[in-house]
Amino acid sequence: MTSMEQTIAAPPLASTSRTSEAKQYTRTKLMLGVGSSLLSFVVVLAIVLSGLSKEFASWAQELADNEYVSVLLFLLAVGATESVATLPLSFYSGYIIEHRYGLSNQTVGRWVGERTKALLVAAPLMAIISVVLYFCLKNYGMLWWLPVAVVVTLVSVVLARIVPTLIIPLFYRFTPVKDGSLKERVTALCKSAQVRFEGIFSFDMSKNTKKANAVFTGIGKAKRIILGDTLLHSFTEDEIVTVFAHELGHYVHKHLLIGMVVGVVSTFAGLFAAAHAYAFSVSLLHFNGLTDIAALPLLGVWLSLFGLISSPLGNMLSRKHEREADRYAVQTTGTKAAFISALRKLAETNLADPEPHPLVEFFFYSHPSIARRVAMVDSLNGR
Repeated sequence: MTSMEQTIAAPPLASTSRTSEAKQYTRTKLMLGVGSSLLSFVVVLAIVLSGLSKEFASWAQELADNEYVSVLLFLLAVGATESVATLPLSFYSGYIIEHRYGLSNQTVGRWVGERTKALLVAAPLMAIISVVLYFCLKNYGMLWWLPVAVVVTLVSVVLARIVPTLIIPLFYRFTPVKDGSLKERVTALCKSAQVRFEGIFSFDMSKNTKKANAVFTGIGKAKRIILGDTLLHSFTEDEIVTVFAHELGHYVHKHLLIGMVVGVVSTFAGLFAAAHAYAFSVSLLHFNGLTDIAALPLLGVWLSLFGLISSPLGNMLSRKHEREADRYAVQTTGTKAAFISALRKLAETNLADPEPHPLVEFFFYSHPSIARRVAMVDSLNGR
């Protein structure tokens, strides 16, 4: 076990050159992310306004007699068009930039393979939701959004239950944390918080990236805390324990439950707003009613706009939860310096901008900036 004396003095902030590099990386990733989202939005809108959606709809209906199959073929055509248009930006952001800044361990083949696997996992779920959506449009009129919101909520709960045990293992290999000092300390923290987990695992994060991370995931018997192998290999035991305590804090403060409730409210509100905006735009653009297949991409347009408006509020709540988990980590471990050290290491390892512009942080950051987190933790009692 690493002694407290080895971590009592938190390391200084990153060097000026490293901070400059982090700001460049973060700015580039942010611009590419915004650009990709904007391009996706423009492409889908252009498909509708150009009349291409009507051509796609005619093709799908000619190819399949069953209207639900036609819907799936139509959405496949729209999705493929949007994906091809955004692929260059996705590759540049997810592969080129990550390698340029020395953060990726992926080959081109693995990058393509991971994206393909994610698409194959998501496709059946999206197909089910699409069929449910069209069924509700046909049978419930302007109230279609209500049963769709109920179905989406149920699907979200099921996913929260199965993602840790069925989905994530498709992408990463889980390894139980070995017996020893670290596991004993982690287990003691769980017992003191009266928390039971199915297991404490590391996952082979290093196969894709040099970044480090830890995640609390799952509900019910699927609750797990998973630690990236990069974290276990590069951080001291005291630092890892504080990071674990932070993740445990999310459970103790019921952040996952709160997030699910907020997500449900957001789902109902977003679909309600989209339903009325969709009906207005269908009439404005002279489509043949709510069930006109060619008009369906308009729903994606309106839901994207709702997400753009509501995401800063979601980020505000997330930052609040992160601050609460930070406090819990220090209060339960009493090792403030080790946690500050871990925060700074995470920021440097992941090339996080330590002090982004306040507006950028407000609109785009789900976590407080490292400078704010360190300042808050430093004000707490503890060593």
